Amino acid sequence: MELPEIITRLPEVELPIPSTTVRTSLLQSEHGQLVFFQILKDVELPPHSHKGQWGTVLEGMVELTVNGSTRSHSAGSSYYIPAGAIHSAMLVAGTKIIEFFEEPNRYKQKHLQSAGPDA
Repeated sequence: MELPEIITRLPEVELPIPSTTVRTSLLQSEHGQLVFFQILKDVELPPHSHKGQWGTVLEGMVELTVNGSTRSHSAGSSYYIPAGAIHSAMLVAGTKIIEFFEEPNRYKQKHLQSAGPDA
C-alpha cells in the first residue's frame, strides 16, 4: 500500500536516521504530534523513554519491547506506550505505522534547504 499524496506532502520530521531508511509525514497540534512512518530499511531503535505514545501498524511488522516485555505487532495491531516506559523496537523494511505522541514537540519539523534565490 502506498500512502496517498495528502499524507506524503505533509512536512517531514528531523530524525537521527536518514530519510533513505525512514520516511516521515508530520501532522502537528498543540496537543501532540501524529507521524506516519514508512520504514524503507530494517531499523533497530535502542531503549529510550518519553511521554505517552500510541501507534497502529498499517502494513508490515514491529517488534516492540516495553518495560522488558516483547510483543510483535502486524497490520491492524495497535499499541500504547505509557509515559516514562522504557521501550525499544525492531522495525522491518516495508512497514508503515501511524503514531501519536502526546508531546507537541517530540520531533522538530524538517525544513527544506533552499537551493538559492533562483531556485
